[in-house]
Amino acid sequence: MSAQIIGLIIGGILIVVFLSYFIGIFNKLVMLKNNVEKAFMNIDVILMQRANEVPDLVKVASKFMEHETSILTNLTKLRTDFLNAKTIDQKIENASQFSDAMKTLFAVSESYPALSSNTNFVELQKRVSQLEDKIADRREYFNDSVMLYNTGIQEFPNLILAGLLGYKARNLFEVKPEEKEYNGIQL
Repeated sequence: MSAQIIGLIIGGILIVVFLSYFIGIFNKLVMLKNNVEKAFMNIDVILMQRANEVPDLVKVASKFMEHETSILTNLTKLRTDFLNAKTIDQKIENASQFSDAMKTLFAVSESYPALSSNTNFVELQKRVSQLEDKIADRREYFNDSVMLYNTGIQEFPNLILAGLLGYKARNLFEVKPEEKEYNGIQL
């Protein structure tokens, strides 16, 4: 065999190895991106269920809470904002505001004994609390997926291909500081 043929064979092998390596990187980045999106879709289903509870909550609460219309109006606005959100980041921000609004509603409802003892309201409150627990569980999986994705697009040489593909770091679904606090049992 001539040196030219050997050079072509070696060159061909190097090209195949190089392409295989970058195809592997590309596939890994796609898998990480899709995993983040799947993890959020698991949360999104529960966020939608929670948003669907709002009309019933507002209907029941409005009968009792005549002076708290701003709370009920805010919940309705947040539900609309959630339904209109286009990106994961917008939905995460809305979910955080929504949790705060729900806590406010439930805290204020304690000032209305008739509302607090209303079976429809109590049942809705239980369902929302169960949904909040599910969101917390799935938020952990989402954040793990985001961390793997962010690490994957920042590793060398992945960052070159990630940059070419327009992959950007994702935000975590963070727990607010007040959610981390434990103030003991209030009696």
